[in-house]
Amino acid sequence: MRFSPFANHRAGRRGATLLGGAALLALAASAPAHSQSAPAAAPAETAARATNPSAATAPASTGSVDVAQLMAPQALPDIVVGNPDAPVTIVEYASMTCSHCADFHSESYPAIKTDYLDTGKAKLILREFPFDPRALGAFMLARCAGDDKRTAMVDVLFDQQTTWATAQNASTELLKIAQLAGMTQDQFTACLSNTELQGQIVAVQKAGQDQFGVNATPTFFINGDRYAGALSADEMAAVIESHL
Repeated sequence: MRFSPFANHRAGRRGATLLGGAALLALAASAPAHSQSAPAAAPAETAARATNPSAATAPASTGSVDVAQLMAPQALPDIVVGNPDAPVTIVEYASMTCSHCADFHSESYPAIKTDYLDTGKAKLILREFPFDPRALGAFMLARCAGDDKRTAMVDVLFDQQTTWATAQNASTELLKIAQLAGMTQDQFTACLSNTELQGQIVAVQKAGQDQFGVNATPTFFINGDRYAGALSADEMAAVIESHL
């Protein structure tokens, strides 16, 4: 049976942030939106912060996993946002049609990126955990965009989640986003027909479930400690600070 990523869907909500516009520009640009292998020098700490970790109590973790096992090679390569040598590692398991994941990326992620990812204090790795065919198809398109555009593609897909995840014809809406990344109609079709890539994404999901107990999205591992749910920026900042 031919795989159809648009057979069903779950509702989501679009985050209205400046990050979405920046991601659109990054997706259309020829230069990479994020570097996987060349970390930028951490800028000096500024007086103005986007987060206030003292305003929140760090939530209790729901367990921990072995960091070496967590960071072992996956079926698909991890894409790192931030300095790969940062002392704090955030691994996020997300589904592209998950409204709570979209909430995190619109409301918390920009502040975490400003205070921790861009300053070299933390790095973030988003791993695929699709709950439905549309989420799987969206993740496939993000991977087909190329490692240098995958993060920007994910940002745009979350930002425009309600446009495609709840559309009558999701293929039409996703094609528009894919074309921003430079895909042609034929490349779009070929990507969604790539059964090898489909299997690799499912393998990442299965490893998250079987090895690390992921059963909901978003689920975060911060230096191996597990946190389920869309943490606020201040809550995540408080957890990060506890590891610095």
